[in-house]
Amino acid sequence: MLAALFFSCKSAKLGDAEEKQRVGEYYEAASIYRKVYAKTSPMKRDLRGYIAYRMGDCYRMSNNTARSLSAYMNALRYDYPDSILYLRLGQMYQKSGKYTEALKYYDQYHLLFPEDLLAINGIKGSELALDWKRKPTRYVVKRMDKLNSTKGEFGIMYYPSEKHDVLYFNSSRSKGGDEKINGITGTFNNDFFVVKQNEKGEWLAPEELEDEVNTVSDEGTPSFSPDGNTMYYTYCADATDGNRVSEIYTSSRSGAKWAKGTRVELARDSLTSFGHPAVSPDGKYLYYVSDAIGGYGGKDIYRSHITENGYGAMENLGPAINTAGNELFPYVRDSVTFYFASDGHPGMGGLDLFKASLDSTGHWRVENMKYPLNSSDDDFGITFRGTDNAGFFCSNRNDARGFDHIYSFEYPVVTIFIEGYVFDVEEYPVTNATVRIVGKDGLNVKVPVKNDGSYRMELERDIRYVMMASAEGFLNQNFELKTDPDERNETYIVDFFLSPTTKPVVVDNIFYDFDKATLRPESTKALDGIIKVLNDNPNVTIELSAHTDRKGSDSYNEKLAQQRAQSVVNYLIAGGISSERLTAKGYGKSMPKVISKRISETYPFLKEGDVLSETFVLSLTPEQQEVADQLNRRTEFKVVRTDYNMY
Repeated sequence: MLAALFFSCKSAKLGDAEEKQRVGEYYEAASIYRKVYAKTSPMKRDLRGYIAYRMGDCYRMSNNTARSLSAYMNALRYDYPDSILYLRLGQMYQKSGKYTEALKYYDQYHLLFPEDLLAINGIKGSELALDWKRKPTRYVVKRMDKLNSTKGEFGIMYYPSEKHDVLYFNSSRSKGGDEKINGITGTFNNDFFVVKQNEKGEWLAPEELEDEVNTVSDEGTPSFSPDGNTMYYTYCADATDGNRVSEIYTSSRSGAKWAKGTRVELARDSLTSFGHPAVSPDGKYLYYVSDAIGGYGGKDIYRSHITENGYGAMENLGPAINTAGNELFPYVRDSVTFYFASDGHPGMGGLDLFKASLDSTGHWRVENMKYPLNSSDDDFGITFRGTDNAGFFCSNRNDARGFDHIYSFEYPVVTIFIEGYVFDVEEYPVTNATVRIVGKDGLNVKVPVKNDGSYRMELERDIRYVMMASAEGFLNQNFELKTDPDERNETYIVDFFLSPTTKPVVVDNIFYDFDKATLRPESTKALDGIIKVLNDNPNVTIELSAHTDRKGSDSYNEKLAQQRAQSVVNYLIAGGISSERLTAKGYGKSMPKVISKRISETYPFLKEGDVLSETFVLSLTPEQQEVADQLNRRTEFKVVRTDYNMY
């Protein structure tokens, strides 16, 4: 109706623009529309609105978001009557990262068309984008300036090899010849380039592929068979009648050269576009994009079985993947995972990267890969470095001209470690120890300690673990650990101090009131430690003994020591330890302390093996006597049995 209304007003130039737009030469069409718009009188409001809207469409299709938005706003100013203008304004504001403005126009369109999925997903994507930018994922994204040029690059793909040291991509950069400007993009046609890594793992300068597969026409989006001998790619010929239809071509490698491409026949319909081929890792399926009749709108992703005699029927991947928008650039990672770009699913703007996972019921679960892999601009064409969560993708972010460029990405590996030492109670390494670790994730390992008593083990995040250090001649010691759920590197330090089963163990930091058997509050931590040791070793019985210094009579010291030992036993019983496992014994001053190696290192005036008898202590200086008396005043436990309740 609009075309009929304006027919009498059209100039030849306007007709030229419309024809260029019809055949998909959006760059040239936009340029003509711009000139016609400038020459059209503001008094011709309807015509100006019509031209501005179509100019906006052409700029949108050639990735010039800023000019597209400006043209659409002019169409709005001149009251362009088609309400789809609100949708386009929402999309362009969203692609500009101006989500508040985008929501305003999406809401206006949504009121008119409440069931339109593009509007619904545009609203949802704009709301989500604000949150995604506030809480970015841990992906690290870098622009690969060494691979990029002042023009455009896309279609980045690893060539199959164990080293992952060769990349193919397409670029519209000048090759120094007499290239022709592409009417669709306003740049030179794309050709294949190859880039290799040196021995240091550094990417070298890209080189144009000088094989027959490169032509004067447009080539892009390479994908390789598993053996690397066949390349599938998108080919778009320069049609003399202006009707350009993209097709999928294949080239075979003979020696080091790629042969001239030949067409892949997926359908007999010559008007249907095909592109963006992606071969499955097993070589059985070819995934691709098409605007075939019967899809869900825009361009959809299909696949066909690769056979010895050709290709099977076109299989649309269905509504979980395909939308009323465009789904493009599939990349198949394995039998249940593939990636693609879409402007139909909720996203940050333009094309976003999505991951699709096939669940056990055969349904696809689609998730947006969020910021910073995605931006408000076009993000697409991902490729992975083998099984690593790293590789490359393409984006036109931060390019005012809308040119696509290559970016690297890497998801930092989150490492969770548990490490520490296994010592005896005097802090010497227990070299024959093992640390057993059992986790809710199914982990069940025994980690031997090294000669210095150290151990180290990698764990998973957000998992509860139980650990036990054990060694012959020592009591076991347990420890529980819950790793942090946050995605960040973490190293947990857990040291074990094992008590021997062959000699008494001094329990430090047990304090009594002066000249009494009453336990002081600051003794609680040490006493609870004994309870834990007994719970960790349920088949052990112990003797709790209390010792005094040389001062006072034998009978007085033995009575006080017995009361103190019983106070400790009573505390342990109150803590849940069976009385059958405990014996209280007060030795008074009858068993003076024998100096260990560790004590001699702490107090050099004492030698290993010295016995702190009354005679020995009296031979020391007053200051040294005080130290000796303190060492004699102690609470100990020793293992009596290791087979309690076992038979």
